[in-house]
Amino acid sequence: MKVPFSWLKEYVDIDVTAQELEEKLFSCGFEVEELIPVGKDISGVVVGHVVECEKIPDTHLSLCKVDAGTGELLQICCGADNVQAGGKYPCALVGATVLATGKDHKTVEGVMTIKKGKLRGYESFGMLCSGVELGLNDDLYPGADYFGLLVLPEDAPVGADVKPLLGMDDYIFDISVTANRADCQSVLGIAREVAAVLNKPLKMPATDYTTSDYTYPGLNITVEALDLCPRYLGHGVRNITPGQSPQWMRRYLALCGLRSISNVVDITNFVMLEIGQPMHAFDMSTLESTQIIVRRARNDESIVTLDGKEFQLNDSNLVICDGAKPVALAGIMGGLNSEITENTTQLLFESAKFLRDNIRKTSRSLGQSTDASSHYEKGISEYTCELGMARALHLIQELGCGEVTASAFDVSAGAPREGKRFTATISGINRILGIDVPAEAILDILRRLQFEVKQDGDVLDVTAPRYREDIEIGEPDLAEEVIREYGYEHIVPTFLQDSSVTNGGLNPSQQRRAKLKRTLCGQGYYEISTLAFYADADLDALHLAEDAPERRVIRLLNPITSNLTIMRPLLAPSMLNTVVENLKKGNNAGRLFELSNVYAPKELPVTQLPDEIPHLGFAAFGDEEDFFTVKGSVEALAEAFGVHFDYERAEDVPYLHPGISAYILCNGKRVGVFGKLANQVTGELKLPKDSKANHKIFLGEIDYNALCALLPESMRYQPISEFPAVTRDLALVVEEGMTCGTLVETIRSACKQVGDVELFDVYRSEQIGEGKKSMAFKIFFVPEDKALTPKDIDRFMNKILGNLKHKLNIDMR
Repeated sequence: MKVPFSWLKEYVDIDVTAQELEEKLFSCGFEVEELIPVGKDISGVVVGHVVECEKIPDTHLSLCKVDAGTGELLQICCGADNVQAGGKYPCALVGATVLATGKDHKTVEGVMTIKKGKLRGYESFGMLCSGVELGLNDDLYPGADYFGLLVLPEDAPVGADVKPLLGMDDYIFDISVTANRADCQSVLGIAREVAAVLNKPLKMPATDYTTSDYTYPGLNITVEALDLCPRYLGHGVRNITPGQSPQWMRRYLALCGLRSISNVVDITNFVMLEIGQPMHAFDMSTLESTQIIVRRARNDESIVTLDGKEFQLNDSNLVICDGAKPVALAGIMGGLNSEITENTTQLLFESAKFLRDNIRKTSRSLGQSTDASSHYEKGISEYTCELGMARALHLIQELGCGEVTASAFDVSAGAPREGKRFTATISGINRILGIDVPAEAILDILRRLQFEVKQDGDVLDVTAPRYREDIEIGEPDLAEEVIREYGYEHIVPTFLQDSSVTNGGLNPSQQRRAKLKRTLCGQGYYEISTLAFYADADLDALHLAEDAPERRVIRLLNPITSNLTIMRPLLAPSMLNTVVENLKKGNNAGRLFELSNVYAPKELPVTQLPDEIPHLGFAAFGDEEDFFTVKGSVEALAEAFGVHFDYERAEDVPYLHPGISAYILCNGKRVGVFGKLANQVTGELKLPKDSKANHKIFLGEIDYNALCALLPESMRYQPISEFPAVTRDLALVVEEGMTCGTLVETIRSACKQVGDVELFDVYRSEQIGEGKKSMAFKIFFVPEDKALTPKDIDRFMNKILGNLKHKLNIDMR
């Protein structure tokens, strides 16, 4: 939310700088995301008085002699049509910075520094500026939109900085207002906090007005959905005289990012910014009846909003109707059929409290977000409704643009018209804070925050302001109010009652996770963190069958977007989406991993919390990757945890290539799978067509809990043997369908001295035979307590060959 410093000063006598106020707002719980100087890109611009002005022949330029307070006249070439001798204009000196404009002299294209130059052979020592070049428009300063120089007042002091003169010495506070402080989503709301933190009186905006005797005949307001609209105020205004708003109002709107439209429309926008109450005005002449009805929309009913968009509605949406048709989408935007125009002469002001949950759901379901809906989603108090209406009617009379009639309506669900009242104790507040705040300080803080407080010894009788609907539970809420004003620096750190001092460090589970991450990082992988949600389309992209177990998912009732509708049952889509985004941005190689939860419902529909199962997802992509580089990373993981992985061909994983994928087995149990992305899946990815065929993408996923259940409880240190390992090569002729994993497991099981077994060659030829292949392995024999002799190696090899013959009927080549 943007709040101009100058606007705050309308309500509080602020005697600190904007930077000091920023720190004070931080200290009392309001995050100032940015303090923006209004003229932050403008420097070195002063009031220049054109003493002489002559046209340069055969050009549109004028040669000016300008007094800029430097002690000498500056020669400046100027192309503006309104430059003349005796005029005063903004003058950018050499070294000044202003905004650079495009050829249309209206579009800003950046910031430029003024340098000494030469135009048509004439030297120029500066530049006379337009309003656009200073970042101004007509709303911020009169005449700034003119296609020429910005004319300054005749009494402007020559050589003075133009920023104070043009109101460019102001600041904008960009404040992040949390959802629980709906009362602060306005300039007045922030002013209340500023008044409290500075201990200054708050000057409320004027809300007085008088009504005429005129009453609109037959006008009536009915609220059929009081559960969605607990308060609705309406007031008729006639004899509207549309026109331009005063400069002060247009300036404040512009500083907050809104352009002036007309006096009536500006009043509604001004009240929303100032009071925090979204307002709406209906043109009475466009209503088909004098009946205003607030009700749920009917299924398949439609409305065209002020921005020209048409929406199909249902009975969960709230609409404002004229008796025949919807004329506004409640809390979001008015209808195009009842907008205020230059021909409007009579209108009905609306100020309402709508249920914030309903507005949020409607806004998201229709994809229509507005400033009004943003306010309503955080919540509007009934006090704000009343104050907003009174302020709008006052402004109607102050601006002289209409007659406030006696037609006033107030429909309520019966909420109390006073603030929440409860009792609390000073000792209870201090007990929550863990420090002793003096009773006088507690009373002073609460009263500065406009709480009504009566003290009887230790007991406080408290009435909260009507606009503080976030105050719910007495002492805890009051403790929060007290400490943010008293100062968090007063809190003394203490241990919890049941806490104890420990040596710190990670528990075994945390150590295991950290070791896994270190191992993968050592293999060149980068950890990523993705959202726990995606959509059915992500499962479709993996070609998962409709009856696949992974399709049994938990669906979100109120998803943020259509791309985040289900809780993920596996990590593969998250990994693949991240790979695709990298490839789209030109990152053509990488290794990624994520250790995170997937979600499995215990039953559908969901009646209890789902199982949260940690999975390890990993991906590798790039020209240098293949099945065996990824398998090497998996092997490194097994070695780090002191286990051995075996592999089975994975031909039934729909998103992996059936010939280049494998299940991961630990102690004979499947714990994961990895392999190359199936060609069909790769071909359907939204990537540049000329590069799809070259993408090598490998995905893997391991059930982390299943793996941990098979790991040894503790790993024992084994010293490196002082004797060298011995290697032997072994070539075998096997059937074409024989897998490497089967052979490696058979070799390992034959002899306990076998360490690593590496496949280094696969050979096929006519001499070997049809349907056969030769596979060559390098076998490492690891000595225990003595060096291995040739006889030992021969004995080990005989065991291996015997095991291969007995189990697989395989002979050495």
